[in-house]
Amino acid sequence: MTSRSTPEALDFFIWTPEDVGIWLEAIGLGSYKETFRENSVNGEFLDSLSTFTTEQILRFIRRCRMKWGDFITLCRELRNIKVACLRGEQEVRTPWWAPSCFSCIFRKFAKHKRQSRVVSLKFEF
Repeated sequence: MTSRSTPEALDFFIWTPEDVGIWLEAIGLGSYKETFRENSVNGEFLDSLSTFTTEQILRFIRRCRMKWGDFITLCRELRNIKVACLRGEQEVRTPWWAPSCFSCIFRKFAKHKRQSRVVSLKFEF
């Protein structure tokens, strides 16, 4: 795999397992990169962690052989991404196909759409 830059946090809903691995390295949890890839943990899965029951969370921790403290770090970093999306602090990138005359409109719409996708910020144990 070639070295890529950290994936855009705003797009974490559509991260591939490779993007998740790059992000794990960036937050200091790179030792789980291969395990997450083997378990096909992608952005959609990370987003759904907040809806998991305690049993599902424990199963995930066992399957990925995570330390409890590392799982807490993972949850904290995910929460930071979601909060930043809600506050509109993440940069919205204009896609290559968008004409420059529409870039302002596109960014405003994209920012609103991304913020509306972040629904749950609460982890209950």
